[in-house]
Amino acid sequence: MAMQQLVDKAAVLHEALPYIRRFHGEILVVKYGGHAMIDADLRDSFARDVVLMKYVGFHPVVVHGGGPQIDATLAEFGVVSERLDGLRVTDDRTMKVVEMVLGARINQEIVSLIGNHGGRAVGLTGRDDHFVRAEKIDRMTTRSGKEVDPGRVGAVTHVNPDVVRRLALGGFIPVIAPIAVDADGNSLNVNADTVAGKVAEALQARKLVLMTDIDGVKDAEGEVLSSIAHNEAEQLTKDGVISGGMIPKVQCALDAIAGGVKKAHIIDGRTRHACILELFTDSGIGTMITGS
Repeated sequence: MAMQQLVDKAAVLHEALPYIRRFHGEILVVKYGGHAMIDADLRDSFARDVVLMKYVGFHPVVVHGGGPQIDATLAEFGVVSERLDGLRVTDDRTMKVVEMVLGARINQEIVSLIGNHGGRAVGLTGRDDHFVRAEKIDRMTTRSGKEVDPGRVGAVTHVNPDVVRRLALGGFIPVIAPIAVDADGNSLNVNADTVAGKVAEALQARKLVLMTDIDGVKDAEGEVLSSIAHNEAEQLTKDGVISGGMIPKVQCALDAIAGGVKKAHIIDGRTRHACILELFTDSGIGTMITGS
């Protein structure tokens, strides 16, 4: 390796040391989704980042999505899946596919990937120990104003963090698929960002990191904001600067902070080692949202 490369690596390590000391022993919840789950190089860099966090004394908890993979599997079965406000209309047949793709295939792929890079990961869904509870959403309104039943779609009502905390503090990296359970033990499809936020709240995590396919939260001029306070984010949403698909992600971050999470980050998962660059450098690569 060239001398300059060694010098550059040493400089990065020195910059990271204050952050490693500050967050040692803390729980960090990472929502893993988007392009970072599809590109092989990005998958590897994510797994290496999570394992590194564990090695230096953090307790990372991963919550993953899998919408494109579910779409592809449904298409193989000739099923067209609709969405309302970002939530998938989920009949019984679709729910079986969701459980198969999220709870089995993707979850275990991530567990294996982390294991390949030296980590000890354990896969979970909200059905395990019934630790993610939800209530069925009975009615949603379409853009045309029509009310429809979205099927087995849930809103999270409670997270019992005991099993996740024990795994995380016991040396494992919990990997959670966003499937919840209702009072009767039925599976419900829930939004992965929401599950990540609620898990972070229940664990009183130091940080919540939402990996996306965009640079971060942008201002009125289209520039990425490196940091933004809770009230500023609310105002930008009211002004229409934060719009479209960014609204639920920002709201998820705001809800988590209101629930006791110290800071939330919205970062571009299309960048290699996005988590490490955001958490271990002064400049970061996305937007940090704080409570004040």
